[in-house]
Amino acid sequence: DFAFVDPRETEAGLAVSLGDDGTSLGDRNAPTAGYARFSPPFHLNDEGLYVGGQFLDGREPDLAGQAGGPPLNPIEMGMADKESVVERLRENPRYVAGFEKFYGADVFDDPAKAYGAMTQSIAAFEQTPFFAPFDSKYDRFLRGEEKLTEQEELGRLLFFSQQFTNCNLCHQLRRSAIAPDETFSNYQYHNIGIPVNAAVRELNGVAQDFVDHGLLDNPSVDDPAQDGKFKVPTLRNVAVTGPYMHNGVFKELRTAVLFYNRYNSKSAKRQINPETGVLWGDPEVPGTLSVKELTHGPALDDKRIDALVAFLKTLTDRRYEHLLEE
Repeated sequence: DFAFVDPRETEAGLAVSLGDDGTSLGDRNAPTAGYARFSPPFHLNDEGLYVGGQFLDGREPDLAGQAGGPPLNPIEMGMADKESVVERLRENPRYVAGFEKFYGADVFDDPAKAYGAMTQSIAAFEQTPFFAPFDSKYDRFLRGEEKLTEQEELGRLLFFSQQFTNCNLCHQLRRSAIAPDETFSNYQYHNIGIPVNAAVRELNGVAQDFVDHGLLDNPSVDDPAQDGKFKVPTLRNVAVTGPYMHNGVFKELRTAVLFYNRYNSKSAKRQINPETGVLWGDPEVPGTLSVKELTHGPALDDKRIDALVAFLKTLTDRRYEHLLEE
């Protein structure tokens, strides 16, 4: 009902999720599971860049690996071990029948095998069109079924422009601007200079001086140049899946767009976070910023900022379009 993000309000708003114990709060914003199947397995590409995987730091190579994380995470579902999860599954006759049908009559003899079957089943569901219908207004426009408004069309042209914005440097997967299966992420990793979400840190017990190293916290990565980098998210349903950035520090989509624009603008106004009325804040990890990508293109005026936001709203799946009004 909520584009596969956590809709539960906490003391921290929607920035991070509440644990099963009713008190624990996470430190990262839960990304949408919609369109997640298009993220390739975590790997180092021919250009020496890390790509893909699941979670914001790619620490799980695929959907099944991601599905296995939350049940055992102590501040998420907090189950003691795989055996405890499997025992819970066995309480449901439908689960038992399904597991034995698809994974063998002896699947429950080995808790690790049964747990793996659970993760594979969830991954199979996440690979269905239900999670990726490609039926937004933008998709309908590509198929000639609907027209964009003048503002939305301006935003589309700006988004795919190589000259006027830097959006497509990271948020375009296909070479064509009219690709019908565009997911609006190249699944690479970047440090865009996000500040600490101090409000969350005051509530979740994580020290204010703790540093989230992002990709460098991935067990497969030991290169200091990857410090503070996070996976480029899909922009599908972005308008209804806020708050924004890896720690949910920005509430509004327009604020997120303005944050990018600060790197290209000399205007004092553009250096102010409109949600707080003060400067944007220092990067949590300052030394590895993707300067080339962030500073590409000119500063944008309000008309073009609003046009980009309008275009991003067109990427909302049809069944969530009512959330745009709400």
